[in-house]
This record gives sequence, C-alpha cells and structure tokens, in this order.
Amino acid sequence: MYRVVNKQALAKRLLIYFLPLLLIGVLVGAPFLLLFLGSFSLLVWHYHQLYRLSDWLLNQRSFNPPEGEGAWEQVFEGIYHLQHRNRKKRNELADLIRRFRDGAEAVPDAVIVLQRDLSIIWCNQLALKVLGLQWPTDHGQRLDNLIRDPKFAKYMHAEKFDEALELDNGHAVGQVLEFRVMPYATSQLMVVVRDVTRLKQLEQMRKDFVANVSHELRTPLTVVTGYLEMFDGDMMPPPAMWNKAQTTMLEQCKRMDSLVNQLLSLSRIEGSRRQEGDKAVNVPQLLTYIGTEAQSLNQDKEHELIFDIDSSLDIKGAEEELRSAFSNLVFNAIHYTKPGGKIIVRWQVRDKQAHFSVVDNGDGIAPEHINRLTERFYRVDKARSRTTGGSGLGLAITKHVLTRHDSQLKIKSKLGEGSCFSFAFSKDKIVQTLNENNAKS
Repeated sequence: MYRVVNKQALAKRLLIYFLPLLLIGVLVGAPFLLLFLGSFSLLVWHYHQLYRLSDWLLNQRSFNPPEGEGAWEQVFEGIYHLQHRNRKKRNELADLIRRFRDGAEAVPDAVIVLQRDLSIIWCNQLALKVLGLQWPTDHGQRLDNLIRDPKFAKYMHAEKFDEALELDNGHAVGQVLEFRVMPYATSQLMVVVRDVTRLKQLEQMRKDFVANVSHELRTPLTVVTGYLEMFDGDMMPPPAMWNKAQTTMLEQCKRMDSLVNQLLSLSRIEGSRRQEGDKAVNVPQLLTYIGTEAQSLNQDKEHELIFDIDSSLDIKGAEEELRSAFSNLVFNAIHYTKPGGKIIVRWQVRDKQAHFSVVDNGDGIAPEHINRLTERFYRVDKARSRTTGGSGLGLAITKHVLTRHDSQLKIKSKLGEGSCFSFAFSKDKIVQTLNENNAKS
C-alpha cells in the first residue's frame, strides 16, 4: 500500500536529525559547525538519492524502483505506482486501438483516415489492395497526389461530400469505385471506398434488358399494326395479299407470345424453389421427346444428329425446368450450326456425376462473348439470331434452371471448330434404377 508523505512527518524527521546535532554542538561549544556539517551531509545524501532516481528513470534497467530511504522511499513508491497506472492505461489504449483496427480491417470497404490537408494518417489492408497504396511508405503523403485523377482532386478540394464520387480504378481495368468522405474528429476526414462494379453492371444490364424488350416487342407490333391500318372494314384486300398478311401477323403474334412466355418462365424460375418437392425425372425419355422435336427442326438444316443416351440414368428435379434446359441447348445447336453440320448429344455418367453435353462443329464463339452468353437478350450476331427466331432468353433460362438444381453451365468454344455446352448433376441427384439395385444385390 502506497504511503503518502505529509508535512508533519517531514518536520518530525528533521527535528530528530538536527536536535541531537544542536545539543552536541552546545556541549562542545561549536553548535553552528555541527549544524553546518549535518546540513552538508544531508544535502550530499539527498543528491545521492536524486542521482539514483535520475539513473533509474533514464536507464530503467528494471521496472521496480531502487530501494529508498527516509522520505525518498515514498517518492520512489509514488513514481512506481504512477508508472504502473500509466502502463496500464497505455495497454488499455493499445488494446482499444487494436480492436478499432481489427474492426476497420473487417469492414468490406477500403477505409482511409486523412488530415484536412489530405495527408494519410492510416488505412486498412483493403485500401492498399484497391487503391495500390503502400504502407508505411505512403504515410503522410497527400491522397490527391497518389490518386491522380482531376475529378478526385476537384471533389476533395470542393469539400462538398453530400454525394459520392464514382471513378474508374486505374489499377484494375473495368473496376468502378465509389468514394464517400465523412468529416472525422475535429480536423480529420474518413474516406470509404467501395467497389460498385457489380452494381454498375447490373444497372447496365437492366437498361439493356428494358431496351431489348422494347425493341423485340416493337418490331412485331409494328408489323401487325401496319397491316391492320391497311385493312378497311368495307373492303377486304385481295386473297393473295390477305394470305400473306395473315401469315405474317400470325408469325409475329406467335413471336410476341413466345417472348412473353419466356419472360414469365424466367421470372418464375428466378423465384425460390423447395428442392424437397423434387421428383424422379425420366431423363432418357425426356431426351427422346426432345430428339423427335429436334429432327423436325432439322429438316431444312440436314444436320447429322447423334444422341448417346444412358437409358438407365434418371435424376431428381423439376421436369419442366429440366426440359427447358436440355431443349434450349439442343435447339440452339441446330439453329446456329451451318447446314450439314454434326451435333452430338450425350447423357452419361462421368466421374460419378450425371453429365449432359451438346457438341457441334459450327462456327464457334469468340472468347469475348462466352461470359455474356447467359445474359438476357445477349446475342453474338443479332441479325442471324433474329433470322433464326431466337429471343436471347434461352441460355438465361438454362442458367437459372441449373442454378436451382445445384449445377452450372460450362461453355467451351473455338472459332472455326465448334462449341461444347455442358453441365453435370451431383451424385446425390442420381436416381438409382431398379436394374442397378438388382445388380448390386
């Protein structure tokens, strides 16, 4: 327990020290000399203790203070307790700072703390990765000198931070960053940088979707409206013209009806589905029906169609959705392969998975188009797609069907050699047929 030094104790100690010296000095007839010698000795002793204190504070070979005597014992103890409290506070503060930094590192955005002059005080690891900063090399550097974009410099110097700033990231092609700045403490700024590339892509896809739907519906509506405006209730057109107009209008109406049905189907598939309701699907029989339809579509193209189907391979799923996925890939191969081509459809067990693939020897697809094929209304060749009657929704529907069945569409293609569209279902979705069970037993 620390003992506080008080005036009474100090006075008592001085009295006990000087009173015997005074009495002895009176007895020997030299009181002032003895008092002087006592004072000088006391001064030397105090300087010695002061030297020990100074040596301990400067060198501090040990956290514990040296042994003190007299009043210096309380001084040493007081400094020791003061250092102990300060060290405890420093540890608490360091722990608080560490927790703050851990929290800042856990934030999914890049965080930078700046002075008012835009010099960097601190940043998290994500800021180093996203903005290409280097730590601690860039500590104290101005952020507008490291991000050399006139828009950013103008935004920061204007100090109007109500709206966020969007910039293309110079360190990653195609990446869009959103900068939000908030005043922090008294003279600091906190900059939060977020990657909004995906959001911008989705926004662009939404705009493209609306534009494509409008365009797809406008064309048949224009055709139908044009013919209807030509007709007069009192006078019908000649039979030849009427037959042509009726045929064209029916085709365009069917096209609009197909487009709307596909949009409704895609909207329904995108909703949640409970896999507990999945039933066994006879895929070989389903592919037989699709093969019959494919032969009908293939009359003009005269492709060589080969169906390599495992007749005992069934899976669990939603039959209508799977029919869409299988048929879209087969019919696309027929539509987009030049006449006289070769198309191979396989449904087999591979690596303990149910594997489906459609391989053709068509023109192939350029690499820059492959990743976008499953976007709604995306077409490699819009003119050719419109000629073949494609809506641009087939692969988008296939993608969502496969996602709902825990699968993924894989596309391999090479210009001039053809394409391969495939997907696989995991082992737990394969239905064990009666013949297989008997064979195992």
